[in-house]
Amino acid sequence: MSINEGYIEVTGGKVWYQIHNEESDNTPVIILHGGPGSSHYSMQGLRILAEDRPVIFYDQLGCGKSDRPADKSLWNIDRFVEELAQVKDGLGLNEFHILGHSWGTTLAAAYYLANPEGVKSIIFSSPCLSAPLWAEDQEENRKLLAVEVQEALRRNEINGTTDSEEYKKATEVFNRHFVCRLDPYPEFLKKGREHRGPEVYNHMWGPSEFHVTGNLKNFDCTGDLKDFKVQTLYTCGRYDEATPKSTEYFSSLTPGGKFHVFEQSAHMPYVEEPEEYVEVIGGFLRSVD
Repeated sequence: MSINEGYIEVTGGKVWYQIHNEESDNTPVIILHGGPGSSHYSMQGLRILAEDRPVIFYDQLGCGKSDRPADKSLWNIDRFVEELAQVKDGLGLNEFHILGHSWGTTLAAAYYLANPEGVKSIIFSSPCLSAPLWAEDQEENRKLLAVEVQEALRRNEINGTTDSEEYKKATEVFNRHFVCRLDPYPEFLKKGREHRGPEVYNHMWGPSEFHVTGNLKNFDCTGDLKDFKVQTLYTCGRYDEATPKSTEYFSSLTPGGKFHVFEQSAHMPYVEEPEEYVEVIGGFLRSVD
């Protein structure tokens, strides 16, 4: 099975891409990683989907193998929508599926609302389609943590010391509950941290998953979901920070939206339950084709 990779010029620099099984005649799927600024690294296992179709990964500007410019004006959702359009044109894609994960779902929704042409279906994997609702959900999730952890988080957020060791340790507790529940934590994910672009994440999102201070803090496209004309699948983990309640709510707003929960997962079912994840995602894509 072929692997083709290279770089595409986009606004602000060059982004790296990789295509698996490019010779397949089936509709390709383009993977939009999370973050912002997390890179494709943790999602590379989804290359197994290339048994059916071309699978396209790319690292968004500012992370992974792509350029990392210092210009903060580049870190906004409109430029990332423009970037995806430039990747699509650079690869000569006419029709394609989108699989977005976490922030990748934010980008997928914004892209579709601006450029619906050619999008065959969208998978919203652990979606964030309303930053205010996400923030509310995390307030509820924090209440499930030990009181001393909650207090450490709140104290550092009030004092503006979210770069302290205490805050980082408390954040790790949150992550073990709601991001990835595998114990021990996979070594390959630890290695993946070097591929991240923290400047992008901090500027657009904030210091942590649950403390939203960046320029996405008011993003909310729930009112537009009724206008989606393509088939959609919404998935999340049972213990996901992208809660089953909110994920099902988004699917209910989308005409014909499908919904699936991975019962043993938090926010990374593609790592926590990879076989079921690939089965569910692959089955949906085949049903659309």
